[in-house]
Amino acid sequence: MPENAKRVFFGAVILFWKGLAMNRRISSGIGWRIALAVGVAIAASPVLASDFGPVKQMKVDAKKAALGKRLFFDPRLSGDAAISCSTCHIPAKGFADGLALSKAYPGSDGFRNTPTLINTAQKAAWFHDGRIGTNLNDVTRESITETYSMNMDMRLMQERVKQDPIYVKMFKEAGYGEPSNGSIRKAIPEYLKTLTSRGAPFDTGNLSDAAKSGFDLFKGKAGCAACHSGPRFSDDKAHNTGVPENPEIWSNPMRHITYVSFSMFMGIENYMNIRRDVGAHVRTHKSDGTDIGKFMTPTLRELTQTAPYMHNGMIKTLEDVVAFYNRGGGSDPNKDPRIKPLNLSREEQANLVVFLKSLSGEPLTGPEHVWKEKINVNYTAIKDWLNKRN
Repeated sequence: MPENAKRVFFGAVILFWKGLAMNRRISSGIGWRIALAVGVAIAASPVLASDFGPVKQMKVDAKKAALGKRLFFDPRLSGDAAISCSTCHIPAKGFADGLALSKAYPGSDGFRNTPTLINTAQKAAWFHDGRIGTNLNDVTRESITETYSMNMDMRLMQERVKQDPIYVKMFKEAGYGEPSNGSIRKAIPEYLKTLTSRGAPFDTGNLSDAAKSGFDLFKGKAGCAACHSGPRFSDDKAHNTGVPENPEIWSNPMRHITYVSFSMFMGIENYMNIRRDVGAHVRTHKSDGTDIGKFMTPTLRELTQTAPYMHNGMIKTLEDVVAFYNRGGGSDPNKDPRIKPLNLSREEQANLVVFLKSLSGEPLTGPEHVWKEKINVNYTAIKDWLNKRN
């Protein structure tokens, strides 16, 4: 089948799965998540290694994106108004946080590394386990409402936003009418679309000889392009590479309780006795456990800004990442059979690192990406707000 025909076919299958997942939402909270995630895994169009190139800018509604930007940096979107989306996704750190394991809602701590949000509006599946597909509305809802992330009741969030006269104006100007939680879930994704890589040496053609040699290794001897393909350098699929577990998740009660809460909700069996992150198993729940330990292929864009690496932050530097794969990955019964020792020389490993660094561009820290103005919460409340329409 011609490649264009394949893409049309797979696109149609994606739409089918999205519709199926939507129908299941009412009957099963967990079921629709699994249906959508599995659908994306099966239906996502494969990206060819020949598709390398700059990440294309997405079409954006400027006023909706501006509203989403202010919401992204507003701590009032969390339950106790203490954290915002930007608390963990810090612009100066490539919209990651520089920590091995993420923070979480006060009273808990995270059990996975915070991924960059740059280019992620173009992903086929979200989170390290890929449990949510391409609907950024769903991603935004989960990120805001989950107890261990922002712990927000959306009805309360809507009332908070409605009390702010600046938001009332911005929502109206963006075409949403009065503030609502549904519009919030649309505005933030519109802002995420603006976070696109730019100015990377790989994209501008300003590559050193070492970087060019590294790119040849990447596509050839090292075999990295088998999974890290396309403009974002990811196949949007889950693989097991044998990354060692981070013991902090189970030795630290604040992190362990977060993982227990997540596992219980996702239907993981025997979750109280598990001492590993099951990864994409939450999507497929294979009885033989061969899906345990699989995680989504991360983007290789903006690596110089987003250390440490891997889903659990267990590898600190790019040099260490390359050495890890040069050894043939880690030890795991479910490890992808393609992960084998590469036998790269020291010079080849160094060139590969130089190439990986060439995929990082200009930091997105200017006013077009960051809300620079102070968000004033000492405004005059709307009179008789209980009788105002929602």
